[in-house]
Amino acid sequence: MTLVRHHTSARMSRTVIHNNTVYLCGQVAEDRTQGIAEQTRTMLAKVDTLLNEVGSDRRHLLSATIYVKDMSLFAEMNQVWDAWVPAGHAPARACVEAAMANPELLVEISVIAAIPEA
Repeated sequence: MTLVRHHTSARMSRTVIHNNTVYLCGQVAEDRTQGIAEQTRTMLAKVDTLLNEVGSDRRHLLSATIYVKDMSLFAEMNQVWDAWVPAGHAPARACVEAAMANPELLVEISVIAAIPEA
């Protein structure tokens, strides 16, 4: 069994790898003043960066859980999501309305992905 943690603080690790599966902590936008579309774009860019660091990518997503501050923003968030997910590689997904830790945040995502064997 292999277990590796990256970007670890006292509270959490940004990525945890167990065997050939990577678990990402919740990702949010850097600029919390933007609307849902831009927050979603920058949040997904952070997912791309973290997956690339460990040898994976969005084509290897297994599961995604998306938290949206208000479901009235669901369709706009989905437009960005649909453009980001490669055709034929959609993960299992859940999307729920949730109160955010910071009131300016509109969306957060947590993903699990496979790491392809070299």
